[in-house]
Amino acid sequence: MNKGAMHKILIVEDDPFIADIYLMELENKGYSAEIAGDGEDAMKRIKSHPYDLILLDIMLPKKDGFSVLSELRSNSTIKTPVVILSNLGQQADIKKAMSLGADDYIIKTHFTPREVLEKIEQLLK
Repeated sequence: MNKGAMHKILIVEDDPFIADIYLMELENKGYSAEIAGDGEDAMKRIKSHPYDLILLDIMLPKKDGFSVLSELRSNSTIKTPVVILSNLGQQADIKKAMSLGADDYIIKTHFTPREVLEKIEQLLK
């Protein structure tokens, strides 16, 4: 059994094509993964299921990634690592996400899904 099989990951991404790419990559590596298409759905899922890691986009419908991250970090019972996976590459966005408690910040266009997976594996060790 692959070592990733024990880890459950939530992909919070509103672009179905991108979400499916990461879902397939994660499942091929043995991870259990789910997709939330907006920030509100993500919060519902996080509150009802424990995840080992959350891949979080910033530009989302209903509730943006900054709001989701802020809400997560204000809840002391949720200690899940959060990796921002966004196309927003401005220093101000990165700084804001990190100050809100993100564990890592990945700019989608700078990394392949395989490289993102390597970062996830490092965080889950």
